[in-house]
Amino acid sequence: MHAPSADENRNHGAFALGAAASLGALIVLALLWELWLAPLRPGAWVLALKALPLACALPGVAKRNVYTLQWSSMLVLLYLAEGIVRGMTDAGLSARLAWLEALLALAFFGCAMAYVAPFKRAARAQARERKRQA
Repeated sequence: MHAPSADENRNHGAFALGAAASLGALIVLALLWELWLAPLRPGAWVLALKALPLACALPGVAKRNVYTLQWSSMLVLLYLAEGIVRGMTDAGLSARLAWLEALLALAFFGCAMAYVAPFKRAARAQARERKRQA
């Protein structure tokens, strides 16, 4: 394994920051969308609970916990799917918010995967080394 360069460390940190920022923005969007901006129907505040799983992931993502980034990157694919479906079927502000949701989910997924990738490569290399020594 090679030691990461200063540029690699800086990029690595930028991916972690991007993941945390896009996740935070996705949480805020989910709450604003379902509570005030364009709820599906008046009084349907229960749909705002879709922000709860994302909020559970936020502390671990902010701490750059690799395990949290891995499972939350799979979770966010549900929000990507919702954004695409509602973007194509809703109208007006709701459709624009849906496309924004899809964009934020995609940004989180990309940043999370870019952050986690070096850890996964290092773990595979370590496993190969252990296997070779055995």
